[in-house]
Amino acid sequence: MMRLPILLSIIAIFSIVGARAQDNYEIQVYGSETVEKGHTMLELHSNYTIQGSKTISDGELPTNHVFHETIEITHGWTTWFETGFYIFNSLGSDGRTAYVGSHIRPRVAAPESWHWPVGVSLSTEFGFQKAAFDANTCTLEIRPIIDKKWGGWYFSFNPTVDQSFAGPDAHRGLIFSPNFKQSYDITKVVALGIEYYGSTGPFFHYDPIKEQDHQFFLATDLNFNPNWEFNAGLGWGLTSNADKAIFKMIIGRRF
Repeated sequence: MMRLPILLSIIAIFSIVGARAQDNYEIQVYGSETVEKGHTMLELHSNYTIQGSKTISDGELPTNHVFHETIEITHGWTTWFETGFYIFNSLGSDGRTAYVGSHIRPRVAAPESWHWPVGVSLSTEFGFQKAAFDANTCTLEIRPIIDKKWGGWYFSFNPTVDQSFAGPDAHRGLIFSPNFKQSYDITKVVALGIEYYGSTGPFFHYDPIKEQDHQFFLATDLNFNPNWEFNAGLGWGLTSNADKAIFKMIIGRRF
């Protein structure tokens, strides 16, 4: 337990200082809660790029009219610690159907017994992906998570940073990639809101606006059963470096 305060203090640092938008394999703003002890969550992330890149860039295949299917398996080890594992897949024409790569993601959370006014957790995600689908083939993501439920409103902020160890961004340092979500419970089952995914470039050496990634999604969450998760949304890219239109859907089941 002594390691938790150290890890959580890192969150405060990243929140103060505030590469790319979140990859189109897993488009999600994280909440602070971890999977319950002894439980396993199985999720399928299905994303379709309605309008994306149409040419090869840095060796990466174009994203236009491609499906990204990601299997995520997360197990809760304690009331404050979980581990997730991802299997990324691509489905598309012209050689774009393939297994893409895998990541592992340990995460710790501030226990409820601390009675903090907001939910707080810290996720670290490390893995590899094929160069044809991501020029940065070995990466680390550090994702602080801060969220709050306030009446029918829900807010979550993920001031994420990414580090590449192989590829064009390997020597650029930490890339700031913030995510944000705001939703409202229309009914006991349906929540509607907006999600934002961005990437501004390295700290203190931010990319020009046209080279940054900024995407907004109109999204819905369905809370019809505590053992099930459903999220879907339609997103638009606001800069020339971002895919212009994406549909995403997440279906999850706790066991």
